[in-house]
Amino acid sequence: MTENHKINNFPTRKPTRLQNYDYSQNGCYFVTVCVKNRKPILSTIVGGDDLGAPKTVRLKPFGKIAEKYIQSMETAYDTVKVDNYILMPNHLHLLISIDTYGAPRSSPPTVSAIIAVFKRFVNQEIGENIWQRGFYDRVIRNETEYLRAQGYIEYNALKEYK
Repeated sequence: MTENHKINNFPTRKPTRLQNYDYSQNGCYFVTVCVKNRKPILSTIVGGDDLGAPKTVRLKPFGKIAEKYIQSMETAYDTVKVDNYILMPNHLHLLISIDTYGAPRSSPPTVSAIIAVFKRFVNQEIGENIWQRGFYDRVIRNETEYLRAQGYIEYNALKEYK
């Protein structure tokens, strides 16, 4: 038996999170959440035609629901700020910051808790689970990484999307 397989021959998931890292501490996080089966239900990419129209994202009904809950994160959590986001057809990217300075002394939410609540509220409003299990995150460690993540979000729709 290899390290990456259980007795039942199903692969085990590799940890995507930093070991022993406190995901509720002050900092910035780049998060990607994918739609189950990669179905393009959040938005469409329009433009980029021969007439020179720029590519833009047009939200579908499920994307509008997701956007509503992204925009409510800052009011739901007094320590969370959404710095930027984009809703692609089958996934979304969020750049969120946690800042506990000056906040009440209650425990700040973890990135996992923020995303779990977001997914739950979107699913409840839609009436079904639209999300893949888990999510991807990257701890932003410096200004260069922050600017790279900001640029990725800003220009993601401009890339060729398939």
